[in-house]
Amino acid sequence: MNRQRRLLADLWNGRISLSRVFWEYAVCFGTVLNLLTTIASFALVAGDYPGWIAAVVFFLPAPYNLLMIIAVWQSAARYEGRQIWATLARAFIIVWAVAATLI
Repeated sequence: MNRQRRLLADLWNGRISLSRVFWEYAVCFGTVLNLLTTIASFALVAGDYPGWIAAVVFFLPAPYNLLMIIAVWQSAARYEGRQIWATLARAFIIVWAVAATLI
């Protein structure tokens, strides 16, 4: 199995620590990805490109956002620390994914 597939499988199955999945993959990488596609979609609208192209670009990170919900949820299930952190991570990732996808 190549490196990318193994990473995807590890994210999907919650085999990466909750703190790393939450902060590194979701908050840092995910936020940057969503900001870049939002800026690109605004640029497309400003450049008089068809609205559907801007919409496609805007929603490109949606599969990644869904993966982050699943990854955080699964990692939270394996988390061995205080359960309040797992619960807060699950709640926040839902709020983050909705905000990142729709705003």
